[in-house]
Amino acid sequence: MMGQIEENASQHGRTIPVERVQIGARMEKNLVKVLKALAEYFDVSLGDLLEGIVLHAFEQKHPFGEETLKRIAQLKEVYGMDYDASASHRFIEQTAHNEPS
Repeated sequence: MMGQIEENASQHGRTIPVERVQIGARMEKNLVKVLKALAEYFDVSLGDLLEGIVLHAFEQKHPFGEETLKRIAQLKEVYGMDYDASASHRFIEQTAHNEPS
């Protein structure tokens, strides 16, 4: 992903000033661990990683190459992220009333 972003930046040859804002978003814990580890791997902030992923998704482009996908698979295993995209519609927030026994 990061190679694609750098390549695109050099193709367009200009920087784009932006105003960034804090967001109050909650995400599944193991997914966040994988994202943070991936951001660290690329030496970028979590916000920069998420911006890149979302911008690629908006254009129906793949944000990651084959090597990065292998790294993601390793990180998912390390952090116990044992679900795929189809799980996003089945997540339920755990509370004191519905915690697994």
